[in-house]
Amino acid sequence: MRIKLLAFVAVLVGASAGAVSPDGLVLYWLGKTPAPAPSVATVDEGLDFQAAFVRGLVPIAGGPVGYKVGLTSKAVQERFGVDHPLRGVLLERMLLESGALVPARFGAVPVAEADLMVRVKDAGVNRARTPEEVLAHLDAVIPFIELPDLMLKKGEPLNGATITAINVGARLGVLGRPIPVEATPEFARALSEMQVYVSVDDALVMKVPGKAILGHPLNAVIWLAEDLARRGQALKAGDLVSLGSLGKPLRPQAGQTLWVGYSFGRWGGEVKVRFE
Repeated sequence: MRIKLLAFVAVLVGASAGAVSPDGLVLYWLGKTPAPAPSVATVDEGLDFQAAFVRGLVPIAGGPVGYKVGLTSKAVQERFGVDHPLRGVLLERMLLESGALVPARFGAVPVAEADLMVRVKDAGVNRARTPEEVLAHLDAVIPFIELPDLMLKKGEPLNGATITAINVGARLGVLGRPIPVEATPEFARALSEMQVYVSVDDALVMKVPGKAILGHPLNAVIWLAEDLARRGQALKAGDLVSLGSLGKPLRPQAGQTLWVGYSFGRWGGEVKVRFE
């Protein structure tokens, strides 16, 4: 423990003189301490940094189980100076079950967001080019509250490159009960017309359309498959994909319960998390 503490102090001192390294960022992640921004100039540089950062997290948070897609609305993309979404990696022990009790300060810069997740059935999803085609290669839609950690110190640059480098803030998430997919036009249309309800302590705070994610939630899967292919990677059976935020991020407060409900055609679901 003393060696780990000394190493963490050394990283903090060293970071004051410059940008953080992937291994250094792992220590900030462990300490839930705001970090300096990684020195990355492009999203591709951010992906290289992210890969090293994630390798350092695996012994702590488990192996990769899928991906998250971030910046899935035009307004958010413009805010951070990009014209496309970004992607990060989800690790096994990041994911909790609905009703989980989570510290309000679960990270350095913690936020909570309504989200939606899907599970890949087979690798054919990598060739899908429409939401209807995507559905044929999924086996579940899963209610999901993401609990990202924006990690960086106040005043540090938050842009496409640095957000990518910090793994698009992946930290924790809470899963609801999977909803079996029906590969039909009706199911695809219902997802495009989905309404998402967000409440805090039983008070409704947001109602958000599913199409807030790239016009249709499954467009996030299409983008992700194409972006992975650009770097010689691909989605595979069993991968989980967080499709993007639905509505504004919320600041967790101790004692709160956050609930998200989903209504789409004949289908629906819910997920909740409690903060302590």
